[in-house]
Amino acid sequence: MTANLSSTRTRAALRTSARASAELLLILLMLAVSLWVLGRMWSVVWPLVIGLLLTTLTWPPTRFLLRRGWKPALAASTVTVLFLLVAAGVVALIAVPVASQSGELTDGVVDGVQKVREWASGPPLNIGDAQIDKAFDSAVSRAQDGLGSMVGAVVTGVSTVVSGLVTGVLALFLMFFFLKDGPRFLPWLARQLPGRLSTDVPTVAARGWDTLGSFVRSQAAVGLIDAVLIGLGLWILGVPLVLPLAVLTFVSAFVPIIGAFFAGFVAVLIALVSNGLTDALIVLAIIVVVQQLEGNVFQPMIQSRGLGLHAAVVLLAVTLGGSLAGIVGSLLAVPVAALIAVIWNYVREQLQEPSQDPGTDEPETGVAAPS
Repeated sequence: MTANLSSTRTRAALRTSARASAELLLILLMLAVSLWVLGRMWSVVWPLVIGLLLTTLTWPPTRFLLRRGWKPALAASTVTVLFLLVAAGVVALIAVPVASQSGELTDGVVDGVQKVREWASGPPLNIGDAQIDKAFDSAVSRAQDGLGSMVGAVVTGVSTVVSGLVTGVLALFLMFFFLKDGPRFLPWLARQLPGRLSTDVPTVAARGWDTLGSFVRSQAAVGLIDAVLIGLGLWILGVPLVLPLAVLTFVSAFVPIIGAFFAGFVAVLIALVSNGLTDALIVLAIIVVVQQLEGNVFQPMIQSRGLGLHAAVVLLAVTLGGSLAGIVGSLLAVPVAALIAVIWNYVREQLQEPSQDPGTDEPETGVAAPS
């Protein structure tokens, strides 16, 4: 005998589904409005994000000085100056050796172009000098025709560089103020919020701060692994400028996709002009292998441990962030996912049922401790 559907239960299920769908639509609408507002305020939000990330790097030495009795302004100023000196030292460590060997590199580039030309003129291509000159003239003609586009691209690039410099300077100032006044922020925030928010919001903010620190430390660890492995491969092959290339690899690890591509391109180019095509291909293979290990093994493992996220979540977050917002999305995907996890875990703690005392039937007062 076939059982009939209950009309009462069916209507209740439909009402529940409709109510849940309406609530979900409201949440999505609120999220869309929040993202729109964030995009309109991006010129302010982006320096704020960079300032917070820099603060996570410079807060440990600042905290050390504060515990030794230094004034907050003096400690923040000292650490900011030291940070600028270290940044300038890293740039000098890369630029000075490159400048000192620029003549050799230039000669290597010329020799490399000549070798490519000789290889093209031989079998199996058999391209003559007249054909090469014709191709060169055609390229020059196309470049002249597209001069307007090139000028526009240069102007856009200059504008981007100026905007980046302004963002960097603003982020440094914000870092200084975060270092100086950071310990007083949460107490001040607690005094401004009413009721339970005065406890919930500072708690979530403190946990989010710890999460950002874990992200920066894990990213630095991944960059260090890349720099050591790639630098070791370059040293074994006898490629010049090993130390600047290793430093460049470490620094570029903080910029997803473009950073790795740029550092790898520079390493392969220097190997090509100094050691030849064979070593350049070996360097390319080393970089590809290391980058694959980083993206699929090191980064998910290290970040999943430091941020409390599963390795698959890290991979999916980076993929989704890159598809939504490009390089910036890839850079911010993991910390944003970790902050969302922090908020979710805190909300779940507050929504847990009160723990039961085995000796009594009455529930304990208060919120259960987080597992």
